[in-house]
Amino acid sequence: MTRNKDRTHAVALDFSRAMARWWQEYLGQRLLGVYLIGSLAHGGFNRRYSDIDMALVIEDGLDDGDLGAMREMATELAPEWASKVSIFWANRHFSTGRFPPLDRVDFVDHGVVLVESESVRPNRPSLADIRTYLRGAPFQNWANSAIAFAALNSLEPKDHKSYLRAHLYPARFVYSWATGQMASNDDAVAFIHEHRPVGLDVDLVARALQFRREARDPDALFSDRNTLLCQVDACVRQLSAK
Repeated sequence: MTRNKDRTHAVALDFSRAMARWWQEYLGQRLLGVYLIGSLAHGGFNRRYSDIDMALVIEDGLDDGDLGAMREMATELAPEWASKVSIFWANRHFSTGRFPPLDRVDFVDHGVVLVESESVRPNRPSLADIRTYLRGAPFQNWANSAIAFAALNSLEPKDHKSYLRAHLYPARFVYSWATGQMASNDDAVAFIHEHRPVGLDVDLVARALQFRREARDPDALFSDRNTLLCQVDACVRQLSAK
């Protein structure tokens, strides 16, 4: 198992480096840097359930044509990895782009350089910034998905990844809400085990993490779908806590 995980991680890194080299050639002097963030940067990468999160800093930003060209090149390089690529980007001043506060924290704390002509970093978002961000769309999107999953009569294979993420999100949420940081799923689950938020089914989150580690279908967790509603309530308590 460990050998397979190491091999998967190495192949994903090779793909990411190839993409970074392509960006370097495609953008030329416009490109200031390409970086890994997410699980490839701070641990816990899983071939089945992880995305390949890449951060780009560009002098003048990107447009739809640039992003379309990236998707075409990723598919040409490795179709099996292309759908996993998630691009976060900003211009030099971090005034435009797609780079939410929590991902900026991840970039500052864990970013791994793939290509860099100039080191440009954003101001690190404060804990207040992170909490403002978390109580908005990220929380509402997760709560909506939890409600939708709780109402299902069956779990389709296409929903396996999002269903497992719905179970893991409380750990990521509680960790980031408390610390203003981003961590691996393993570290986030360890955090809630230590702090035991009121009303949160920590053991269920830990079971979901084990399914993720083993890249298993989450069908055996489907009977716990209604517990997602309780997990939402527990996280709402965090939102109202000082």
